[in-house]
Amino acid sequence: MECVFCGKKVPVEGKISRRDTCPHCQRDLRCCKQCKFFDHRAYNECKEVMAERISDKERSNYCDYFVPKGSKEISGTIYRTREAKEALEALFRK
Repeated sequence: MECVFCGKKVPVEGKISRRDTCPHCQRDLRCCKQCKFFDHRAYNECKEVMAERISDKERSNYCDYFVPKGSKEISGTIYRTREAKEALEALFRK
């Protein structure tokens, strides 16, 4: 993973806990700005539709939908939303 604050590579093994920090700049790793779903143009600055609003995007939080940027994981909610949309489109096709 690459830290969004300092741009340096951060070795990560397993899940990132709320207390983990970047060894280079000491900034929180489990925060919105380090998450795959962070997008300043999206509602609440998050692409994950089920996530609660987090006011401080640069501080550690307890979001259950956190996925580190660059990760190949996909959130279960987004996957289910995509699956439901495809099913509806298939239902209403002519």
